[in-house]
Amino acid sequence: MTRITTGEITTHVQRLDAARRADATGEPPVVVFVHGLLTDSLASYYFTLGPAFAAAGVDVVMYDLRGHGRSDRPRTGYRLESFVGDLTGLLDALSERRPVHVVGNSFGGTVAAALAAWHPERVATVTMIESEPPVAEWTRHMAAGLGDARERLAREEVIDWIAAHHGAHTARLSRGASRILETTTLADDVPAGRVIADDLSALTRPLLAIFGDESGLAAQVPELTAKVADCRAVVLPEQGHSVLVERTEETRELILDWVREHTLAGTAVR
Repeated sequence: MTRITTGEITTHVQRLDAARRADATGEPPVVVFVHGLLTDSLASYYFTLGPAFAAAGVDVVMYDLRGHGRSDRPRTGYRLESFVGDLTGLLDALSERRPVHVVGNSFGGTVAAALAAWHPERVATVTMIESEPPVAEWTRHMAAGLGDARERLAREEVIDWIAAHHGAHTARLSRGASRILETTTLADDVPAGRVIADDLSALTRPLLAIFGDESGLAAQVPELTAKVADCRAVVLPEQGHSVLVERTEETRELILDWVREHTLAGTAVR
């Protein structure tokens, strides 16, 4: 693990090098994992997808978003374009010249889609796990959700209810989320960020979208597949929003197959 300067902040990053087959030629592909907001960090990938991808012959980059984990937490600067700027700054600092396969969970998928829209030359493919592209409707969803979280998580009785029904660990994460919302302008900044056109014409890179059928976000599937030229959507049955942690093996195989499909022959993905 290391901390790297990415623009005006310092970002905590962890890299896992690809396991190399004896017959592999050329450079392995690189996957960048982007986590979700408030209760999340790079640890969610370290304990799910990251090591398995490295073992399969993929260079892995995991990092903490600004305000999260061990990355810096400035008071302001949480518009979507700032998160994307941190990611491009990280790739520059790592001297990463390969187009990356960027995988994002929840808000991380929105960051991944924005990177592909605004910097398509840096992206090989996009995977969104239980995510929305950064269109105007997304900002309305985020404004409502973050406003509600800021109000509810500041109440001790809500934290007590979370502890009683979901355990002490989830309650600790919820307290941490409340601290982020209290000490930064994140809840106001995220919905005010830059967006792409509703026709999704900015999304020109291959897109894999994975949803749980019970989360509500799967309703996007017809629109995504109609508007994005190279889009594959997978809806997992009897599954809510927590796809990454509850359906880890299926998610891993779906994304690895996707990366294999979009990687040049002779590299080490297996």
